Amino acid sequence: MAETDIKKAVVLLSGGLDSATCLAIARSEGYEPHAISFRYGQRHAVELEAARALATTLGAASHTVVDIDLRAFGGSALTDNIAVPKDRNLNLKDDDIPITYVPARNTIFLSFALAKAEVLGATDIFIGVNALDYSGYPDCRPEYIAAFEAMANLATKAAVTGASRLKIHTPLINLSKAEIVSRGVALGVDYGMTISCYDPDETGAACGHCDSCQLRAKGFREAGLSDPTRYQMAGP
Repeated sequence: MAETDIKKAVVLLSGGLDSATCLAIARSEGYEPHAISFRYGQRHAVELEAARALATTLGAASHTVVDIDLRAFGGSALTDNIAVPKDRNLNLKDDDIPITYVPARNTIFLSFALAKAEVLGATDIFIGVNALDYSGYPDCRPEYIAAFEAMANLATKAAVTGASRLKIHTPLINLSKAEIVSRGVALGVDYGMTISCYDPDETGAACGHCDSCQLRAKGFREAGLSDPTRYQMAGP
């Protein structure tokens, strides 16, 4: 295949379950995936070790880790001196956005991915946002993704000159966590390599009680599969 025929895509890769599945999907759809991860001052930065390993195992053509320190703004349990909520009832629906929401995080991440895509000559970005089994974050909704895509196509040289248009792919957005797990297993994702916990210890062992741990456990349980997560002594 000529280099000009290669479909390049930028894939946001956190090191967690959803982004690993997203990378596997991009590869399965014939894209040459270029992974991008962020060291943004998150308390669970150990996830970046998982991201590096996953990028290699799942066949990313390149992997970039970008340093941006969102601790300068705080406002989130992931980037500030705020306790991560534990054992919340995730079946209760309300209008409160959890304190684990990081202000503008996906907007910032997608902007970096957009810059990387322009340099690569890629017209596709994959992001593992989900609108079903998620924690209520506003930047995981379909309308947000559509708005960012529209903005991106007003902001790039390739789009305004008519050379190409950018597409943001959200293959997980309407899937339950169980469906995501099943899809990833079918694509050969080793979920034992992923880290989903918001409050892991220094070895990457999960707390078992934060929203992300609960959603992950629920997904494996409903998929009828064993969760390979390593838990701390006070796990679920």
